[in-house]
Amino acid sequence: MEGVGAAASVIAVVELSAKIASLCVQYSLAVKHAKTDIERLRGEVHSVTDLLQRVEQLLQRPDNTQLSASQKLRAALRDCFLQLTELKTKLDPGKTRKAMSNFGIRALKWPFQSKDVEKIIHDLERCKQTISLALQVDQTELILSINEKIDLAKLPSAKGAAFDSHLDEHAARCLPDTRVDLLREIAGWAGDVQGQCIFWLNGMAGTGKSTISRTVAQSFAYKGQLGASFFFKRGEGDRGKAARFFTTIAVQLATKVPGLSPYIRKAIDADPDISEKALNIQFEKFILQPLSRLQHVSLQALRLVIVIDALDECEREEDVRTILRLLPQSKDVTSVCLRIFVTSRPELPIRLGFGRITGGTYQDLILHEIPPTIIKHDISIFLDHEFAKIRIDRSLPADWPGERNIQTLVELATPLFIFAATVCRFVADPRWDPRKRLAHILEYQTVSQASKLDRTYLPILDQLLIDQDEVENENLAMEFQEVVGAIAVLASPLSVISLASLLGIPEDDVACRLDLLHSVLSVPTNRAAPVRLLHLSFRDFLLDRQKREKSLFWVDERKTHERIAGKCIQLMSTSKCLKKNICNLQGPGTLQSEIDSQFIDVCLPAEVRYACRYWVYHLEQSKSGICDNGQVHVFLREHLLHWLEAMSLLGNASECITIVTILQSILEADKSTDLFDLIHDAKRFVLYNRSVIEQAPLQTYCSALMFTPGESVIRKQFENHIPSWICKKPRVQAKWNATLQTLEGHSGGVYSVAFSPDGKLVASGSADKTVRLWDTSTGAQLQTLEGHSDRVHSVAFSPSGKLVASGSEDETIRLWDTSTGAQLQTLEGHSDRVHSATFSPDGKLVASGSDDKTVRFWDASTGAHLRTLEGHSDGVHSVAFSPDGKLVASGSRDKTVRLWDTSTGEQLRTLEGHSDGVHSVAFSPDCKLVASGSEDTTARLWDTSTGAQLQTFDGHSDGVYSVAFSPDGKSVASGSVDETVRLWDTSMGEQLQTLEGHSGLVYSVTLSPDGKLVASGSWDKTVRLWDTSTGAQLQTLEGHSNGVYSVAFSPDGRLVASGSWDETVRLWDTSTGEQLQTLECHSDGIYSVAFSPGGKLVASGSVDNTVRLWDTGTGEQLQTLDGHSDFIYSVAFSPDGKLVVSGSDDKTIRLWDTSTGAHLQTLEGHSDFINSVALSPDGKLVATGSDDKTIRLWDTSTGAQLQMLEGHSDYIKSVALSPDGKLVASGSWDKTARLWDTSTGEQLQVLEGHSDWVYSVAFSPDGKLVASGSGDKTVRLWDTSTGAQLQTLDLGITARTLSFSTSGQYLKTDKGVLHVSSLKPFANSPEQVRPLFVPNDWVIEAGESILWLPPDYRATCVANWNGMVVLGHSSGGVSFLEFEEGLKTV
Repeated sequence: MEGVGAAASVIAVVELSAKIASLCVQYSLAVKHAKTDIERLRGEVHSVTDLLQRVEQLLQRPDNTQLSASQKLRAALRDCFLQLTELKTKLDPGKTRKAMSNFGIRALKWPFQSKDVEKIIHDLERCKQTISLALQVDQTELILSINEKIDLAKLPSAKGAAFDSHLDEHAARCLPDTRVDLLREIAGWAGDVQGQCIFWLNGMAGTGKSTISRTVAQSFAYKGQLGASFFFKRGEGDRGKAARFFTTIAVQLATKVPGLSPYIRKAIDADPDISEKALNIQFEKFILQPLSRLQHVSLQALRLVIVIDALDECEREEDVRTILRLLPQSKDVTSVCLRIFVTSRPELPIRLGFGRITGGTYQDLILHEIPPTIIKHDISIFLDHEFAKIRIDRSLPADWPGERNIQTLVELATPLFIFAATVCRFVADPRWDPRKRLAHILEYQTVSQASKLDRTYLPILDQLLIDQDEVENENLAMEFQEVVGAIAVLASPLSVISLASLLGIPEDDVACRLDLLHSVLSVPTNRAAPVRLLHLSFRDFLLDRQKREKSLFWVDERKTHERIAGKCIQLMSTSKCLKKNICNLQGPGTLQSEIDSQFIDVCLPAEVRYACRYWVYHLEQSKSGICDNGQVHVFLREHLLHWLEAMSLLGNASECITIVTILQSILEADKSTDLFDLIHDAKRFVLYNRSVIEQAPLQTYCSALMFTPGESVIRKQFENHIPSWICKKPRVQAKWNATLQTLEGHSGGVYSVAFSPDGKLVASGSADKTVRLWDTSTGAQLQTLEGHSDRVHSVAFSPSGKLVASGSEDETIRLWDTSTGAQLQTLEGHSDRVHSATFSPDGKLVASGSDDKTVRFWDASTGAHLRTLEGHSDGVHSVAFSPDGKLVASGSRDKTVRLWDTSTGEQLRTLEGHSDGVHSVAFSPDCKLVASGSEDTTARLWDTSTGAQLQTFDGHSDGVYSVAFSPDGKSVASGSVDETVRLWDTSMGEQLQTLEGHSGLVYSVTLSPDGKLVASGSWDKTVRLWDTSTGAQLQTLEGHSNGVYSVAFSPDGRLVASGSWDETVRLWDTSTGEQLQTLECHSDGIYSVAFSPGGKLVASGSVDNTVRLWDTGTGEQLQTLDGHSDFIYSVAFSPDGKLVVSGSDDKTIRLWDTSTGAHLQTLEGHSDFINSVALSPDGKLVATGSDDKTIRLWDTSTGAQLQMLEGHSDYIKSVALSPDGKLVASGSWDKTARLWDTSTGEQLQVLEGHSDWVYSVAFSPDGKLVASGSGDKTVRLWDTSTGAQLQTLDLGITARTLSFSTSGQYLKTDKGVLHVSSLKPFANSPEQVRPLFVPNDWVIEAGESILWLPPDYRATCVANWNGMVVLGHSSGGVSFLEFEEGLKTV
């Protein structure tokens, strides 16, 4: 069986086993004494045959070629074949055949004893296992291979970017004996182990760079050395942009080197959206890291070349610069010999980019400086070759076109290969006589003043004018400018069909106008394929302003842009083009990522997609103004939201911010006030709602519009677009507040924020151990800098903006390259967490402050430790350099600020006055002042020369963690634990503004270099950007003045009670949302509110250690239940309303008489905090769960402890009693829920399955189920009788409270109501329940997302009643939302 494939091997073994089975049948008939052994052996052989037949079927599948070639499977089959061959030999009658012929089958003798049969069966069993195992391994490898291919398929590639793509299949390659020396030099560079990493071939337009690139790529592909290729082409969609550059390269590299796939797959798994991240992240994760990690694989001899053509045709100069910054890092890859071949025009951004590359990383060659004799030789060969083909194809004389004409063409062409190529295409056109066409070209040799491009293109265009009179020429020129002019300036190519639709010209007319231009345009026969310029030099020729008034073919670029802008707007304004829910999406929460891109293309044809993306680009390039009631104004008034929806569907929502900003820039505000207001409001609208518009297109009409301020131009204009199924809208602010954007992405609190010196970036450092860089204009996250092993407390930009320093609890400072995200230095030396790191004004030093009580200086370029400043008696929380670099200020937990001499390290002054630790220090721009922020709730100003305290800024209600000066030094910003940012006047000490919106303490504030923006970082995991210029402040809606942490519906759903940290309870009318009563008497924050069963009373529990009872009708306080010695976290009424139960951190539960307020019982016994209390339905039994790891059962009438249930190994966070009172359930931080018998205290079940702490438990109304909610973000359902787990619900959040609806069909949580499909109603219940769930940023109904909640409207607590949801907010606001039942359409 050597050399035989797996499929053939299987057939051979199946045939052999069939013969053995037949022999066994013969023996079974002939031999009496061994029938059992024979049948056992025959059965085992049958088993082998069955297995092999299944393998044979598997191998016959068309997708299992990899299994067919498997060595493991073939080896296993070969072993089985040998075993069976030996068995057949022993069973074969052989010599007994003669006896059989004489005496019949009875002459057969069984050759084995029972022990022999046992061994044979054992060996055959082993064969089966070996085959099965080989098959499993092979299939696993195949699955892994398929998975890797699937993962690579997830990476978006630029269609047609590879050198051998179908789109460029017929593009030219260098002919033999041309470019000989150049190609030899490139081959030598690639083969030189000591050579430069990058080869830059640059040359002016038309010198043949792309032809050389294709030839180079083909040559290396033939040698097996081509790693990847990317041919940029401006206006060709993804080929004209850098967004898909590194992903395209990565896919090709992984195909060439399969060992890269696991690393690329790991990057995709870690961040599914990584292909949309910044270029430096893509380069690092897809190229640099995978190649670097191949160092353990035996690839020393592997040589790879990446070919990048026409880098100058990448549309964004910033992207070109980034690519040129990143590519040199490839020199550090040691696992492969990597070379990068780059071609481009010598454009300024590229010359500057290469100029910044240091360390001898590249060599270059200037194509148009190659000696003319060599260029002429190569062009001559090319012309000879092409004209020979024309001569043969058209049966022309052997001496045509003649050496003299060839040499004339060579002189005309040199040094532009594009001339030669264009002439050949022109002459070869089968519809014309090539001799006449050549003669037409040669006429232009006499035009001595003509430019090279004129000589290239005028002969082609002049043919259009043959036999035309003057009027016809003018008409032709107008049509030419309309069609070809549009093609020349389009941002991305369009097909004949799309071009006709956009321009409003009949399709046949467009095709006719292009019919004679195949020499300069790529015009596919398929009218649905894009029409392309064959070379950008044709565009240069058409738009050359020197040809104005001289050429009928001159294209007025500005007018053409203006005309296309108008056509785009006109197209988008048609009724069938842009409209609400253009793709007929089923749900308002449908995510853009879930929609099939091909379906989007059907709904938004190519010309509409183009118009949506580029209408403002053409408007800007036209340099024409826009005005009130003009085309732009009318379009925005009618279709702004439709356009935003379309851009979201196309995945380009973030571009809308840039587009609207451009509109602002071309508008004269004083002449177009209405349009100015609309565009200004549109920008605020898009900035505030970018995140949700990007995620879910239809939320543009739901969330984005509904939470927009009531007096907003956009809200007023499009109010009727809010879906009718939102029947109660929340009260929103009247006007935009100072918050421009909320940047979400960190998974932990944000400790520090900083602006780059040019104001274009914001850096943030977080408890999630990362530093992130954000684009201030769009809010897009550009980079995530990972490396710290603990929380990041501080970030700072270097003066050049090229570096970011970060200080962390891991006791290090790290320096990062802002353009690439690479970690450059790790500064180690501190012996405790680093709270602060900053650069000196010249960028040469880094100063750091640590909990080790020291300030340290470091060399920013080398990372060397230079000096340690000692003097503080406690941790140093903040350090700052003076703008002149002469001083350093440090703020410490020792309550002082100290000033140090930078050059000597000498301590100059100690500024004393704060009564608590100092968290932050900052210098004024003129170096004369130092500001400090302290835990004592104040910020202070000090004179640096005298140390005198000049101002105390008093207004925060909690510690001040950050201070920062404005660039002009006239104001100071402060961020506080009270969740606000405040701005102060430095000269007067007055408070100028309060910026409210964060839902967690504010750790850091900073001002932009122009002073127009404030950035703040908060424990709520967000960075906020605020507009300081408007003076706008958050308008506090009617309601609480501090966070709301408890809301509850009355039993009839007509009232809502809210309890707040502002010490009040408020009652609200659910039908109108109006506030009815403010219940005041508590002297501290309120944790819990509850209605009595009849709805006539409200109980509130407070941090002031009291419970108070209120009359819901009058708001009158009826009782004060005083007795607890610590704050009260929970209050509840007994089922009959006669008792109130209160739980307190004083480790007791108290029972009170609601009518008299009398204290009835104190349930004491727990030795630690009580976390949960449950009453039995008859009110006779109370269960409590405590941090002392016990559950206790109490008699409510006597207060006696009935049982103490022990078994949990950690804190108990929740208890519940079954409806019949016979069982108690408990949930614990030991990750289990348990069931106990209330009468005996016996533990009945341990419910194991959660992977994190259990926070909540609840019984179903019939007592047959228990639900448990855990920190693992699941709710699990268990059978109470068996303890079996029945269902796991993935919530994405922790359910801290749980209860069942009375019908048993729904689960109620602290975040709303869940519909559980497996739960069937078993009782008629009057309770009105709708499954509305608010886990975090979405309102979800029956598992479908229906409404996104902006950060300002996220809930601290939630209550449901039928279709109504009430949200309490950290701002103190209470929001009412009500939704109609049924289908949610937009």
